[in-house]
Amino acid sequence: MGSVLDRRADSVYFGGGTPTTMTPGQIRRIFVALRQEFEIDPAAEITVECAPGSLAPEMLKSLVGAGVNRVSLGVQSFVDAEAASVGRLHTRAAVLDDIARLRGAGIANINIDLIAGLPHQTEASWHVSLEETIAAGVPHASVYMLEVDEDSRLGRELIAGGTRYHAHFVPNEDAVADLYEQACDHLNTAGISQYEISNFARAGAESRHNLKYWTRQPYIGFGLDAHSMLEAPGGAVRYSTPDSLEEFMAGAPLNRNTVSPQAALEEAFFLGLRLTRGVNLKAVSSRLGVHAERVFGNVLRELQVSGMLAREGDTIRLTSRGRLLSNDVFERFIGVACIL
Repeated sequence: MGSVLDRRADSVYFGGGTPTTMTPGQIRRIFVALRQEFEIDPAAEITVECAPGSLAPEMLKSLVGAGVNRVSLGVQSFVDAEAASVGRLHTRAAVLDDIARLRGAGIANINIDLIAGLPHQTEASWHVSLEETIAAGVPHASVYMLEVDEDSRLGRELIAGGTRYHAHFVPNEDAVADLYEQACDHLNTAGISQYEISNFARAGAESRHNLKYWTRQPYIGFGLDAHSMLEAPGGAVRYSTPDSLEEFMAGAPLNRNTVSPQAALEEAFFLGLRLTRGVNLKAVSSRLGVHAERVFGNVLRELQVSGMLAREGDTIRLTSRGRLLSNDVFERFIGVACIL
């Protein structure tokens, strides 16, 4: 890859799909291969994504044996009818059973994924999911606003204005934004504090692995359509594997893109602003060797006037309004740094 690769890893994330649909033997083989190629820190955070109801006893035993110490459950909703409306097969009871069995096996670092904007979702039903999440006592929760792929069954039905796949029961954008804000208020009040646009954690339970992405630290990815960012002579380089299974299996070459100084500065803002702690302008300037405020001064002032950004000393952060319209904010930092 022509990059500097640290063979010591302090985090592993197995996901981007549903790894627990594999066999326990396949899970074990993958982790054996990882440990043969890398020095996994004894205190590493090792996360596996799981679909609720897929944690058979042998699978749970395999995860524990592989050293997994964090599990992310794709719950989406604790209301059975809502989960079923998007093809989820689990029930509230199955989720709670999984949490209990994970804890019984020694895996207490659990994340619950929730989605605001599911078909049939109301303020009352959303309140149920939030209350169940808090009552479960999990240390981490992720809250995403529904994004509908136009090529999905639900997306095609929404465009067509039809009634199949529950498309006509999807809340409108304003309602989804209200649900997201309710989640922020509810979880923060319960001590599950927001530290990133979509992520909430009790003290000390922030996802160490995901923080690497948002703070532009090196990482390496394996598998179909996997992405990496590694240090190389002259700066950071991003790599990706093919997104076609046929090309991937045929050993097609990696896609390689050097991160230019311009791109590095843009990334520092649109990734760093995802975090509640925001971006420190002096720290970014020092790290990248450029006067960040001089480059983005006009953009920063305009976003502050529009109520999207708040500033305290040298630190800028998204406001509540800015979090809801974060993609609009991030776009303002693209292409502006072309003077570098």
